[in-house]
Amino acid sequence: MLKNKVYDVLKWIVVIFLPALDTFIFMLGSALGFDSSVVCGVISAFTMFLGALIGVSTYQYRKKQNGTE
Repeated sequence: MLKNKVYDVLKWIVVIFLPALDTFIFMLGSALGFDSSVVCGVISAFTMFLGALIGVSTYQYRKKQNGTE
């Protein structure tokens, strides 16, 4: 289970930073004429992976708080 500070930082990275970075790289690639699809695909996959980890951690935390463990 994640500590609150780690959870908050990871959630910010997944919800704000990585999608913004992905969009920035995509737009930069389009503007400069290079194919950024591979880089954007990797960032999107990593974002999804971290989101899944956060979801599992949240589920475990709520399960423990409700005493249904």
